[in-house]
Amino acid sequence: MKQYLSSILLIITFSCSAGVTDWIEFNLEGGHIKMPINIAGIDTYAILDTGAQLNAINKAFITKHQLAFEKGRKIEIKGVYGIERKTTFNDVPVNFFGIKTKLNNLAEISIGHHTNGLLLGAGLFSDFITQLDYPNKKMRLITQDSIDITKFKNIEMQSQKGTGMPIVKINLPDDKYLWLLLDTGNAGGMVVKRKVAKKMGWLEKTERKSTISIGVNSMVEAETFRVPQLQFGPFKLENVLVTIPAEGESSNLENQYQKTGSRIKGKKVQGLVGYDVLKHFLITIDYKGGHAHIGLPDE
Repeated sequence: MKQYLSSILLIITFSCSAGVTDWIEFNLEGGHIKMPINIAGIDTYAILDTGAQLNAINKAFITKHQLAFEKGRKIEIKGVYGIERKTTFNDVPVNFFGIKTKLNNLAEISIGHHTNGLLLGAGLFSDFITQLDYPNKKMRLITQDSIDITKFKNIEMQSQKGTGMPIVKINLPDDKYLWLLLDTGNAGGMVVKRKVAKKMGWLEKTERKSTISIGVNSMVEAETFRVPQLQFGPFKLENVLVTIPAEGESSNLENQYQKTGSRIKGKKVQGLVGYDVLKHFLITIDYKGGHAHIGLPDE
């Protein structure tokens, strides 16, 4: 993807202090951020997902290691495709960033291979300001009182009313725009509703390919194509990948892992923006405050 840089770029750097963790390396697999973590004395990985309203534990991880945890109440989880009722677990011992703690209300879901132990969503991001350096594959956490992101924000972002999800404004040619969930759990580029793609005129102007799109609860037929250009903060990107459900398929594109009953208010969320856009940048997210900075990392 070709990128055009604005004339003035601001890269936020923070000196080490009590309010900032050390940088830790993460893996990028299929567009997903995987951070090393320890669960019940077992080394594994956690997938970081800003588009998830909850934290979850992988059913395959529990089965592989024959683990038993205290069961909590069952909850219904709305994925991009479908709704299912899931068991939750409490008092699950974890160790990450050198912090030993126990997590409650972990939904039991399927997130691929058993080496993916956890999915960390709002339960992590809402407590910290998070820096994700995609090109250098590293991240760190910053306490809320250590930096005022409002002084540096350079993209229009909000915490969606009702869910708290981080949504950003994506500008398009001809004064068009979309409000999309900033979703590190989305391994593609943009995922939008079919009617949105039609409204934008993309169905008439682009050559589409058939594919399968996989959500937390199911998979559906989908189509992919690329749009010529979009504006992400101060950056212009070309040839961005877009996925839409195939004709007749339904989808819930507010976010991937959402507890049912959450009320969606405020800006209308029209889809997701993920890895194919985010992969170029150092992204600083104030999840709780609804602010972000998009920059370029040091080489």
